[in-house]
Amino acid sequence: MRYAPVSAVLSIALAITASVGVAQDRDPDPRAAVLIADGKAALDAGQPQRAIDAFEAALAVDPGYTPIYLDLAEAARRDGMQGKAIGYYRKAQERDPRNYAAISGEGEALVEKGAIEKARQNLTKLESLCGESCPETQDLASALARGPQTPVLAAEDVLPDVKIEQN
Repeated sequence: MRYAPVSAVLSIALAITASVGVAQDRDPDPRAAVLIADGKAALDAGQPQRAIDAFEAALAVDPGYTPIYLDLAEAARRDGMQGKAIGYYRKAQERDPRNYAAISGEGEALVEKGAIEKARQNLTKLESLCGESCPETQDLASALARGPQTPVLAAEDVLPDVKIEQN
């Protein structure tokens, strides 16, 4: 009798953890899978905007399938929208905090944006989760070694040359 509450709590906890683990390893809805394949084909063809459209449609069909956020982030990065990509990577991490690809991708997008210190924090997090030999850790470390892709301009660099002439 006195073990009933403890066993009830343990069985509920086991059921919840089992259902969460199963939910992450599922296949997407077949309609979403077709749209994901279209998006990946568009990315391979160098058409990131078309890929974003396909991935967003797939997300509308199957909003519970987390890898779509990673695909959306990759397409946004290729389209030069690192801020949007970071948002998608963070949504993937909200659903799966130990998603190494999302942590690494966010770090790479941060490097591309010029936020080196924040990217280093992601590298530290990856090193603590999966180690230095993890492929995601190595990808982020090499992105940090390359540095930002776009140069950061000072205000003086974009000022027009002004010539004052008298009439």
